[in-house]
Amino acid sequence: MSDIIQLLPDSVANQIAAGEVIQRPASVIKELVENAVDAGAKHIDVAVVDAGRTSIQVIDDGKGMSETDARLAFERHATSKIRKADDLFDLHTMGFRGEALPSIAAVAQVELKTRQRGEDIGTHLSIAGGKVTGQEPCACPEGSNFMVENLFFNVPARRKFLKSNNTELNNILTAFQRIVLVYPDIVFRLHSNDTELLNLRACGLRQRIVDVFGNRLNQDLLPVKVETSLCGIHGFVGKPESAKKKNAHQYFFVNGRYMRHPYFAKAVMAAFDRLIPQGEQVPFFLYFDISPKDIDVNIHPTKTEIKFENEQAVWQILNAAVKDAVGIFSNATTLDFDTEGKPDIPVFDPDNGASMPKVDFDPQYNPFTAPAPSSAGSGAFHPSRMGSESFHASQMGSEGFHASRMGGTTSAFADFDALMSGASSSSFNDVPSSEPENLFPQEKSAATGAKQVLEEKAPSHYQYKGKYIMTAVKSGLMIVDQHRAHIRILFEKYQKQLEAKKMRAQKVLFPESLQLTAQQQVTLGQVMPELQAMGFELTSLGGNTWSVNAMPEGLDGINVMDLLHDMLDGVHATGDEALQKVNDQLALTMARAAAIPYGQVLQNEEMENIVNSLFLCGNVNYTPDGHKILCILKQQEIELMLGE
Repeated sequence: MSDIIQLLPDSVANQIAAGEVIQRPASVIKELVENAVDAGAKHIDVAVVDAGRTSIQVIDDGKGMSETDARLAFERHATSKIRKADDLFDLHTMGFRGEALPSIAAVAQVELKTRQRGEDIGTHLSIAGGKVTGQEPCACPEGSNFMVENLFFNVPARRKFLKSNNTELNNILTAFQRIVLVYPDIVFRLHSNDTELLNLRACGLRQRIVDVFGNRLNQDLLPVKVETSLCGIHGFVGKPESAKKKNAHQYFFVNGRYMRHPYFAKAVMAAFDRLIPQGEQVPFFLYFDISPKDIDVNIHPTKTEIKFENEQAVWQILNAAVKDAVGIFSNATTLDFDTEGKPDIPVFDPDNGASMPKVDFDPQYNPFTAPAPSSAGSGAFHPSRMGSESFHASQMGSEGFHASRMGGTTSAFADFDALMSGASSSSFNDVPSSEPENLFPQEKSAATGAKQVLEEKAPSHYQYKGKYIMTAVKSGLMIVDQHRAHIRILFEKYQKQLEAKKMRAQKVLFPESLQLTAQQQVTLGQVMPELQAMGFELTSLGGNTWSVNAMPEGLDGINVMDLLHDMLDGVHATGDEALQKVNDQLALTMARAAAIPYGQVLQNEEMENIVNSLFLCGNVNYTPDGHKILCILKQQEIELMLGE
């Protein structure tokens, strides 16, 4: 029997290894930018064409490479970071495996121009499909200039499965943001098809977060800082009012490296227990400083999953730090006794006796005694008048109270008797009565009259706690969530209007400026035709700023800026470019914004309209995002609960 196991050729082995590290254009940018950071660069420029399909260029002003280093950098497992196995547990740099450059070169055409600091001549190296096609001296600036073209040109299957340009560009922005948020002291620039998406100056951490995600986030950030013998944590968390159902910006970084850690995310959210609605999330940007010996970053090819030696202890520290930040900067008024203006609080002295406070009152005062004539018409305050009037107001209602005031010197009880006996006066007749009319004729019993009124006046729907509409159906009692029902109604309405292109635009008197993040700017280009079909009219003011000149009819009272931000974030989160999916997301966002809120009191006609409109919808049971709208409490269950 012949042998069947054999060694793979280097070209095949390199392509397999590249598949673990280089999954899409964003992976190339991540590896090259991290190498530039490790090289000590202070300015890093990234330019992509066709979302990285055609070319990716990364230029830095780092220390550069010599001719020999430039050649060795493209060999597998060639690295300047590791010398012995123990170095794996004492890592202080981003890249260390020596797989990034050979993996990129195995599936693309790469050109490198690099020059070390202090050298006069640099090196120009060309590689295609993992093979060196040329190397020669060249004149170039200090640092490195990587040009990666035709990604996956020799792996057609991988190239075919790349997403659309908008999706891949969003992935590039995500990878880029994870790096720029760690190094605010480095200048970063990102261009796409000669359009500048990001231009980030060197600044502080908070300003870098604001520069990336917009000024809207600045007012919601609370600083977090704690130092322990186990680890240090610093950064920012959002205020409770910044909570969102989805698309909250949540970032963990460990020793300058981005990390995904659901367990630690629960520690942050646990600190907001009962402060935000269930299911919502707050943004956070938290940075861990911990000994490299206490973590293992070498458990995933992309190094985004990190194992902690003392995970539970770090969880407790993180949770306490976030709770402290939220507690200190909460909106509740607190007393600070550490300030200079300390309150003057007397200290009890046992040698200096304290006298019992005296209460001045009239033991002969009788609130049921009529006020003296001399005080009835005077404007001075008299306790007997206040007591008498207060008593009559509580006993007789507003009519009796007003009548007793108008009666002047007449006894309050006399006024009351006169009112109850049907006495009429001009002053009394002028006061509108709040007593119910005589609904029951004298010849009918009270029970008969009540039954008749209930039959004539009883509404067909009832509202419970400003949230639920309750109505009787054949099988029992139906309970409808008014907000969710209205979302379903409006969603299908907007959906049909979008499909028919019949949304009407309403010009705004004072156009507002819409500030977008780089990711929202990319998404806007994707959905601009749909927004225009909805009735939005946006005009570019340069950069990532737009003027909102018109909006769809029926959105009065809605914050259009927040609505557009939510729309763009929602479309970005779906990751689906199908036109129908985009329209559905936009229609859902508008429906959520325009739906009647919880707590709004509805008239019977309004409840009737909601219920009838709901049952004309294609799906009466669930909202477009899967929340239940109604339930029915069956008659048998009601009888069982009542023991019938």
